[in-house]
Amino acid sequence: MSAHHEESPVSAPLSLRTIGDIRAALRSGRGFPDDRESFEADLQHALETSTETDLNAVAAVIVDYRGRIRLYQDPEFDIAVQEGIDLTDRLKRENEKQ
Repeated sequence: MSAHHEESPVSAPLSLRTIGDIRAALRSGRGFPDDRESFEADLQHALETSTETDLNAVAAVIVDYRGRIRLYQDPEFDIAVQEGIDLTDRLKRENEKQ
């Protein structure tokens, strides 16, 4: 797996406390492919299924996409994913030899 985003110098963490912050980050390309559209669809679904006294589903969408944006920005993320892929490939090859 190769990096799908440009490597940039490590900067201060984004402020991702509000829906507006998350939307701005996604608009500027700081998420995984299709996250911008998926966020809006997931948020809409959460809003439509929530009651006025229970917005836990909305909060879960916010927390999920905040985490996704932070993962995407982490320079170590691609390395960790590649290590996992390499390990899986090696284990499959070893298992085939047995």
